[in-house]
Formats: sequence, structure tokens, C-alpha cells
Amino acid sequence: MTSVPMPVFGDAGFSSPTELENLAGVLADFNDAFGGNLNLDLSTPQGQLATSFAAVISAFNDLFVDFTNQVDPAFASGRMQDALGQIYYMSRIGATPTTVTATITGKTGLVLPVGSLAKATDGTVYQTRSEVTIPLSGSVDAQFAALVTGPIACPSGTLTSIYRTVVGWDSVYNSAPGVPGRTEESRSDFEKRRGLSVAANASGILPAIRGAVMAVPGVGDAYVTENNTGSSVTTGGQTLVAHSIYVCVLGGADQDVAKAIWSRKSGGCDYSGSTTISYYDEESGAPPYTVKFQRPTSLPIDFAVTLGTGPGIPGDVAQRIEAAIAALFPDYARIGQDVFASSFTCAINALGPWVRVREITVNDAASQTVGIGQIPTLGTVTVDIT
Repeated sequence: MTSVPMPVFGDAGFSSPTELENLAGVLADFNDAFGGNLNLDLSTPQGQLATSFAAVISAFNDLFVDFTNQVDPAFASGRMQDALGQIYYMSRIGATPTTVTATITGKTGLVLPVGSLAKATDGTVYQTRSEVTIPLSGSVDAQFAALVTGPIACPSGTLTSIYRTVVGWDSVYNSAPGVPGRTEESRSDFEKRRGLSVAANASGILPAIRGAVMAVPGVGDAYVTENNTGSSVTTGGQTLVAHSIYVCVLGGADQDVAKAIWSRKSGGCDYSGSTTISYYDEESGAPPYTVKFQRPTSLPIDFAVTLGTGPGIPGDVAQRIEAAIAALFPDYARIGQDVFASSFTCAINALGPWVRVREITVNDAASQTVGIGQIPTLGTVTVDIT
């Protein structure tokens, strides 16, 4: 029999005794073991030993309570969250690199191999994602991805240098900003996607379509809406034909995206979107289905941050603020999701006591409306100290 209290399972789950309660129990056990009248002062050897025992018991109780909480998707994290995801055939999305479309010029007929390297003005090196052949016009757009993962900003006009020479390749230039990469999928994002995956088991409803599309490998974001009227409507800057669904999706192979949409839409429903794919249902052997969806266009978001003067402002203040915004930006870089300047205030304030934010604007306003066919991309970050 012990005087050390046990964890209790109640309506809110397991709760463990405090360390002081554990210490009192251990001291009582020691006193009983030695026949009573034991000096229980914590400065004595037995007091020190009891303190250590109580600390070990409390640490184990905390671990036990944390483990039991991990079976709840609302609290699960790390390996336990990954295990819950496996029930839904989900794996955590790894970190992704920043991608950017750049125009390359050079000798007609030149085949630029996969992995050809270019460098941005900030020193980040990018590589081509596929083999590119320069046509008669002497220029062609190519997709580049950063060699390192994470939310690295690539504003327009910054990918300008050839990093490794290829004979016949003359120049590279991005006229539009890149789409920032992401860090490894966070606990909250994973749980949100798990919730969406449950809807993917349904059919016909919008959450089911979005859940299926979000499960496609390589997909970073998706926006799904519909027009259930008998005539075309315009919403969020996009025209939706009568009785159609509209899916705007970032990333993923075209065929995989088309299959996901087709597998969950209702029969007879039309599509809206500028990307047209012929999807073959191998099981039925039917003629190809025409599936339409939208690829998002980039909407550059320029930040202007005004700080108050004061002591302790570091010399690289602009770089620190840009890094803070870039790290948080992917959380708000969603298709059709408006970007609010106030969302980034806390991240900037967390840089240090020297921060005195007077104003933050995005594209010269407090917020930027994002169309349902657009995805925000990080543009320039300017810092003014007054």
C-alpha cells in the first residue's frame, strides 16, 4: 500500500497529482517504512531521496497523461499523429521548395537538361524541374525549384543569374514572383487535412471533392465551389458555367487531379476551369472523360513595415523582418483567402524588444482581396524607420 496518489481518469481524461502531492506521499511511505518519527526535512538524505523519487513519479505521470491524450486527434502530434493519419491512408507532407516560373533565352533547339541551375539575387540556387527545349523564338518559360526547402521569397526580377553554364543558354529572368515553399506540415495543418480526408469518403458534396484533391500527392492547396443555377455566374473573379463545379488546385499531376475530381463529382455535373484533361477510367473502359479545373495565378503581396525609432535596432532589421514574414506567409498563402496585414504583427513583434511597429500594409492597404483563382505569393518587403 502506498500513500502516493494515482492519476485519475475523469470526464476530461487523465489528470495526474501535483509534484507536491507526490512528494507528500513518498515522505509518508518513507516514514512508514522506517517505523515512524523519521526526520522528513528535505535537507536530510531521506528528504533528498524522497524529492528525487517524487520528481521521477511526476515525470512518469506527465508522460502517461501526454500519451493518453495522443489518442485524441485534437491533441495528437508527432509520431502518434502520423499513426492516426495512417488510419486514413495519410502521410505527413514534407517540406517543399519555393517554385518559380522564369523565362530562359538561348540558342534555338538547345535542350536544357533537368537540374540546370540559376541563382537569385539573395543567393538561393534554383534548378529546372524538367527538360526544356528552346524554340525558334529563342525564349521559353521554365519551372524552377529552390535547392533548399522552406518559405524562401523569390520576388519578380530576382532570379537573374545562370549559376552553372550550359553552352547556348544566355539568360534567365522571372517576371512574376515565385510560390513560396513550405516547412514540414505542422500538427494543426495535418489535423485539418485529416478532417478533410474524412469528407473524401463521400461523393458529390464540395468537401468530398476538396478532400479527394487534397489527398493527391504534391497538392499544396485547393479551392472548390459550385454554380448550381441554370446560367453562368461570376464569383471571386471567375466565371462558372451553369450547373458546374469549380476546382482551383496548386500542385499535383494533372491526371491525378482530374481523377480525384472525377471520382467525387456527381453524374451530369459540368466543370469550370481553364485546364482541360482527358481522363480514362481504366476499370470501365469507357471513352475518355473531359475534366476541367483551374491552376491558380500568382498574386504578389508586397509588405511595407514602418517602425518607430529607438535603441537596439539591428543593422539587418530589414532582413529579419522579411524572414519573419516569409516564415509565416505560407499559413496565409491560400487560394481565395484574403491576406490581412495584421496577421503578421505578432511575428514581427516577437523579433525583440526593439520592435515598435507603427504600421504594416499589404499592397498599400490593410488587406488584399484574393480571387478564387489566385494564390498569394510573397513579393517585396520594405522597412521604413521613422
